[in-house]
Amino acid sequence: MNRTRVAVLGAGIVGAACARELSRAGFDVVVVDRGRPAGGTTSHGEGNILVSDKGPGAELELAKLSLRLWPQVVAEIADEDPRAAAAIEYDPKGGIVVATTDDGARALTAFAASQPGVRTESLSPKELADTEPALTREVTAAFHYPEDAQVQPAGAALALLGSALRHGARLRCGTEVVGVSVRKGRITGVRVPGEVIEADVVVNAAGPWAGQVSALLGAPIAVRPRRGEVLVTTPMPGVVRHKVYDADYVGAVGADSGDLRTSAVVESTWGGTVLIGSSRRRAGFDDTIRPEVLSAIAVKALRLFPALADAAIMRAYGGFRPYVDDHLPVLGEDPRLGNLWHATGHEGAGIGLSIGTARLLRELLTGAEPAMPVAEFTVDRPAVVAEEAA
Repeated sequence: MNRTRVAVLGAGIVGAACARELSRAGFDVVVVDRGRPAGGTTSHGEGNILVSDKGPGAELELAKLSLRLWPQVVAEIADEDPRAAAAIEYDPKGGIVVATTDDGARALTAFAASQPGVRTESLSPKELADTEPALTREVTAAFHYPEDAQVQPAGAALALLGSALRHGARLRCGTEVVGVSVRKGRITGVRVPGEVIEADVVVNAAGPWAGQVSALLGAPIAVRPRRGEVLVTTPMPGVVRHKVYDADYVGAVGADSGDLRTSAVVESTWGGTVLIGSSRRRAGFDDTIRPEVLSAIAVKALRLFPALADAAIMRAYGGFRPYVDDHLPVLGEDPRLGNLWHATGHEGAGIGLSIGTARLLRELLTGAEPAMPVAEFTVDRPAVVAEEAA
């Protein structure tokens, strides 16, 4: 019996997660990427798996689904390849969100109370000091989110992709999609230099480049890049114990302006380095590192962790998030072109949401009952099929 052929466009973490789910479900999967696996946005992320930054609605439900699935997926990969699972560096360390003004405290308290099904713990000043000794004492409210976790993003993507390959998927690196093959209003394959890769289903998982890819395929969607930068210190084991961020971060994530927005986001890695973010701005695909952006990030981080004033910065990096105006992922079949599916638009949450997105895609393609409602992620909503994408 012939298996359904699926071409997944993009070998970042969302594409890798989709390839794994579909290959395990019996689909004949090929992953196509113009570069290398995890070589784009995925390798420039912090690896967050968060519920703490998401208000009530579909994205929070997807985050909760992903949060439940991540430990299962890590355990499954560990059974296949313990070294690959170790490279994921899955760390359910929890997160702490703080406010430093009275208005911020009221907003943070209301936000924490609005998140259905999310565990939160209000921390007293003493509890906060015991939990994060290096954190500033000028805090007006603090909430612990014990369910927040972290992974090493490139390691996680490669582990997911490796699992997909073990289940029969194939990988085409250095292969750029240049066109599409269509018959009777349905995609039958994607054109790459010198050939057509035939497919019964094409999944656009190209992250910030999904808008460009969708236009190339003839069904444009309004996914655009939103740039961010991160500072990385030399190893400072034990200085920062959780992911800690100022409540302003939630506002920066939800901001619609293309102007620069910064907020204090500080966390450590397994290796002891401290990641300091974050920024958001719309700059197209300009990958220039701007010193003034790094400076603004550092200033806000020092207000949370004054001890970082003596930290040695080892490097800085930046990347592009796949941005949609309504701040929701895009998941589902494109009504304008049969056999074309999209799995993109997660902005800065793609690492955490990748596992849940892949599970929903597999359920939709197999006709199973989705694990959660997906109506808010549809391709034909106004923010996705926007005028500028037409």
